Amino acid sequence: MASLLAYCKLTELADDPEVQTLIPVLYDAAVGYLANAGVSQPPPGTPRAAQYDLAVNYMVADSWDRRDMTGGTEQDNPAFRRLINQLKQTEGLSAES
Repeated sequence: MASLLAYCKLTELADDPEVQTLIPVLYDAAVGYLANAGVSQPPPGTPRAAQYDLAVNYMVADSWDRRDMTGGTEQDNPAFRRLINQLKQTEGLSAES
């Protein structure tokens, strides 16, 4: 949680009720999104785990930043899309250990 809050630049707000309520929900939603996209959580300490954490952190930060937005144009981040594609393509490879 500490690294997620640091990524989202919310470390100073860790005790804020909105942060305490929404960040765990956004985290669960990001993990669920990846699972439904065919990306399972890799073993800790592997390069793929770092990529997975980065993808989850990005999704949480993006959802946090957009929580009050209504309407507007939605833009896809190409770097994030490449990260997700790589995670999906390396799903189940034995090089994770």
